[in-house]
Amino acid sequence: MRRRDFLTTAAIATIAPSALARRGVGDDRAGHDHAHHHDESIHASPAAAMKSPRETLAFMPCIRVGMEGDAGKKPDYLAVVDVDPKSASYSKVVSRLDMPNVGDELHHYGWNACASCHGERARRYLVLPGLASSRIHIIDVADPRKPRLHKVISPEDVKKTGLSTPHTVHCLADGQIMISMLGDADGNAPGGFMLLDDKFDVVGRWEKTVEDPPDMRARPPKPSMKFNYDFWYQPRHGVMISSEWAAPNTVRQGFKVEDVKAGKYGQRLVVWDWEKQTIDHTIDLGAEGLIPLEVRFHHNPDSAHGFVGAALSSAIWHFHDTPPRREDGGKKPRRWTAEKTIQVDPVEVDGWPFPVPGLITDLVLSMDDRWLYFSNWLHGDIRQYDMSDPARPKLTGQVWLGGVLGAKGGTKADADFVGGPQMLQLSLDGKRLYVTSSLYSVWDDQFYPDMAKRGSFLRQIDCDTTAGGLALNDKLIVDFGQEPGGPSRAHEIRFPGGDSTSDIWI
Repeated sequence: MRRRDFLTTAAIATIAPSALARRGVGDDRAGHDHAHHHDESIHASPAAAMKSPRETLAFMPCIRVGMEGDAGKKPDYLAVVDVDPKSASYSKVVSRLDMPNVGDELHHYGWNACASCHGERARRYLVLPGLASSRIHIIDVADPRKPRLHKVISPEDVKKTGLSTPHTVHCLADGQIMISMLGDADGNAPGGFMLLDDKFDVVGRWEKTVEDPPDMRARPPKPSMKFNYDFWYQPRHGVMISSEWAAPNTVRQGFKVEDVKAGKYGQRLVVWDWEKQTIDHTIDLGAEGLIPLEVRFHHNPDSAHGFVGAALSSAIWHFHDTPPRREDGGKKPRRWTAEKTIQVDPVEVDGWPFPVPGLITDLVLSMDDRWLYFSNWLHGDIRQYDMSDPARPKLTGQVWLGGVLGAKGGTKADADFVGGPQMLQLSLDGKRLYVTSSLYSVWDDQFYPDMAKRGSFLRQIDCDTTAGGLALNDKLIVDFGQEPGGPSRAHEIRFPGGDSTSDIWI
C-alpha cells in the first residue's frame, strides 16, 4: 500500500487497534512475513493519531537485574497492564512474559512498524533489547494480552557488527529497524547504529565512515562521535540528530562526579546527513548541556524544531535549523543549532556532598507539538510546559511524586513507593501521562537503594490540554514491589495502538 492509498484508507478506517488479534493480522499460517497488512494503529498523521481510540493496555519491561534475594536470580519480563477504567482488571498486571535468560537489563524498546511504513506493515512485533546482555528479543503481540517470544538475536550476532549495548529502537520506511548502540563490542565508546531487516536478522551498521584526506591541510577533519544514546530522524529535512550518554563501561560503574570532570560523559548533539548516513556537524552544549539524553523532534514532519533534555545540567535545549542567510547568497548549507530554554536549578539537601540536580531523565511531546512534559528523577517532580512558541516555554503544570525532595502534594500511597518519576509516556490524545520510576539498575541502587528490595511503580497523571495543568490520578497505581516473582523495576511504556514516542511521520 503506497502513501496515497494509506492516507485514504486511514481516513475512513473504523476498526479499533484492539481488533487486530480478532482479525488475525499476521496469522501464523503466513509465517513471520509481516508485510502488506493494513493496520489501523498506523496513523496517517499526528492529527489522525489524536483521534484514535483510547489506550486500554500498556506494555512495559520489568527488570530484575540487581534486585535483592531470589528476584535477582530470575529473568526480566514484559508486563501487560490493564489501563482501561471500564475493565474488571483495571490497574492490574494481566500477563507476564519471562525472557529466556537472566541478566538482560531490558531498557528502551520499539516497534517493527510505525507511521514511516505508510501502513505497509502491521505494528505487531516489539523489538526489546537487553542493555546489559546485548541480546535482542522479538516479541509477538498479535494478541496484546498474551505476548509471546518470536525470536532471540544472540549477543554474538550483535557483536559481529563491532557494536554492543542496544538502546533506542526506531523502524525505518523500508522495513528495516535501526537501533542505537552505546558501545563497541568491548563496551567502549563511541558505539554506532545497527540495522535489522524485516525478518529480524542483523544486516550490519547504518552509519558510513568518511575517511579524512591524507593531506590534513586539504580540509578540516570530519566530525566524529564521542558517545551515543538516543536518536530521531526527520527525513523531510534530510537530518537525524543523536545524543550522548557515556561508554557502557563507564555507566556500569555507577555515577561518579570524577568521570564527568574527566570528560567521560557527553555534552553534544550529533547532526547526521540522513541520505549520506554520515555526520554533518556537531553541536556542543557545553557545561549547561551535560549528558543530553532523550531527543524529541516535533511530530509534524514539516517542522525543523525539537528538544533534548540535558540530564545532569537539568536543562531543556531547543534545537532547530538555520536556513542560509541572504547575505551568503543562500548557497551555504543549512546548519542546526540549539539554545537552552528551560533550567531546573539544583537544591541544597542535607547529606548530599553537592547541590542536588533535578536530573531530567525523560521528556515527551504531545502529538500536536504544543505540550512538553519532563521528569526530574532526583527532585521528584514532573512538569508541563506550553511550547506554542518553541523558544519561549511557559510552565503550566507541575506534580510531585517521590524523589529526593519528597512527595510534595502527592497522595498517601506515594509513601509506599521508592524513587522519583522517570520514564514518561503520553496517550495519543494527550490527556493521560504515564510514569514509572526506574532509571538504570546500577544508578537506581546508588540513588534509591531501597528500590532493589521494594521495586518500582507505575502511575498516571491527568493532563489539562486546554489551559494546562497536571493532577495525579489516584485510581491507577501499580506497585511492582508486589509482583508474584518478587519485586521488579518497571521501565519504558508502550501502547498496542501507538504512543507519543513511537511514530515518525515522513
